[in-house]
Amino acid sequence: MNTNDRIIKLREHMAMLGLDACIVMTQDPHGSEYPADHWKLREYLSGFNGSAGTLVVTRNHAGLWTDSRYYLQAEKQLRGTAVELHKDGMPGVPDPISYLTYLLPSGSTVGVDGFTISVAEYRSYKSTLENFGINLRVDIDLASELFIWRPKLPQSEVWLVDKKYEGLSRREKVAEVRKLMAEQKATHYLIASLDDIAWLTNMRGSDVEYNPVFYAYMIVTLTEEHLYIDPHKLTTAVSKQLEDDGIIVSKYEHYERNLGNLPADARVYFDPQRANARNFLALPKACVRVEGPSLVLGLKACKTTFEIERIREAHVRDGVALVRFVRWLEQSVGKVRLTEMDVSNKLTSFRAQVDGYISDSFENIVAYGPNAAIVHYAPTIEGAAALEPQGLLLVDSGGQYNDGTTDITRTIALGEVSDVECLHYTLVLKGHIALAQAVFPEGTKGIQLDALARQNMWRFGVDYGHGTGHGVGYCLNVHEGPQSISKKDINATMKPGMLTSDEPGIYVEGSHGIRTENLTICIEAKRTDFGRFFALRTITMFPIDKKPILVDMLTASEIKWLNDYHQDVFDALAPRLEPDEIEWLREACLPIG
Repeated sequence: MNTNDRIIKLREHMAMLGLDACIVMTQDPHGSEYPADHWKLREYLSGFNGSAGTLVVTRNHAGLWTDSRYYLQAEKQLRGTAVELHKDGMPGVPDPISYLTYLLPSGSTVGVDGFTISVAEYRSYKSTLENFGINLRVDIDLASELFIWRPKLPQSEVWLVDKKYEGLSRREKVAEVRKLMAEQKATHYLIASLDDIAWLTNMRGSDVEYNPVFYAYMIVTLTEEHLYIDPHKLTTAVSKQLEDDGIIVSKYEHYERNLGNLPADARVYFDPQRANARNFLALPKACVRVEGPSLVLGLKACKTTFEIERIREAHVRDGVALVRFVRWLEQSVGKVRLTEMDVSNKLTSFRAQVDGYISDSFENIVAYGPNAAIVHYAPTIEGAAALEPQGLLLVDSGGQYNDGTTDITRTIALGEVSDVECLHYTLVLKGHIALAQAVFPEGTKGIQLDALARQNMWRFGVDYGHGTGHGVGYCLNVHEGPQSISKKDINATMKPGMLTSDEPGIYVEGSHGIRTENLTICIEAKRTDFGRFFALRTITMFPIDKKPILVDMLTASEIKWLNDYHQDVFDALAPRLEPDEIEWLREACLPIG
């Protein structure tokens, strides 16, 4: 059954339910960026497999909304189907709800699975649609009816974080959460986000590919912690540890029912951005609802001194794997036939040899030439491009280790590079360095830092559509809030201990894509009469390719930063390398200018 057949089946089901339109979200009931296959209905129906997108189907139209990271990918994957691409964020392109208000007459009904929409989204959608006399239903379950051969919910076992990596114990973390609950005068705290639960319980799993999390809910009260999880995921040893710490385990599917049984006098705290609409509607009407940002989010975003040291160590080991990978790549290109897929598999094999390796932290992006203009491109066996000893190869990858999560992008010159590619490469590097050198006052948001990475590009009339930086977890999700460095005004300030990427880029359709990415730790740089000032200290340890740099475009300060960084890289990695690898690294880290 192809995409068009699936859309027809969806419309038939919509008619049975009395729906005039249907919205199919990407999320699972926990608001995960990367859901398990069990929840990938949008991908199943549309054929588009990017990590962000919304499918809207009416009786006469099917449209997919996605952002600039996926325009090129979506165009390819939707070609020849009945699903039209709507480029979210482009001038003149309404958002899905606005589109439906233009299209549907008063009295129409729109359906969406309430498990896949947050409380905040539900309220926004409902309010907007009702202004136009349109009803919203969230009591539908399309996946169970339409998802043929739907994968089961993952049942992999969870494991406990080794005490030598955990930093704070479960009891200490719960105590911190209860302090925040007390400030909110909350008696119950509902937690749906998988990474929040993994952090709070000091457990990890493999339910979601690349993210070491497991499907569960939690309710923290003033005296108890309730974990809702498939009990088959818990080994005897894990169950004993949870019992010793006073954590009460219940079945995953009992969560919604138990929400309905909360005491009438409960003051229930939850994050409307991270709790789903179905769970929210299950709460007793008598309960007082106390809403605000996740209480766990801020705690886990600011890494402890212990965690930062472990993260540094993980990045050094990751850098050793990358030295071996890039050295192999340079020795192989032009001598043996290599495709992007070959390179991706080899990169994973080098990482897998590193102590403490669990998995990659996301699907390797190995993109040669024009493919690199597709921001989240991932090669396939059938469509992988063959590498030649010329042009640029973009490699964005990372690893999950017991003591940290890595994410690094390097754009590598495989041979001769055009003048335009060198210009763009240098502009990206200047943007990367500008952010890496930034010093900023306490209270600064990511939107205020974002322009630093773009200012040199803007002088040349160049820009990029994605954000400049995202938070990263500690052996957790490679994308973690609350901080974000982008054009969007996110209500979160940069704070010491936050692990954040620095990754400007330039993409030219049909020609090339360039991105340079390191991870940074926010630190306190100085205190003056004007207050506290912070900076971003680079923690990724691997050289930046010098071959495409137009050195004359760099300032003395930028040259010094690059040379100092390369000296740090050499000092960190050389003691762990073989003599021939050290020589390769020495050459890669030689100063410029």
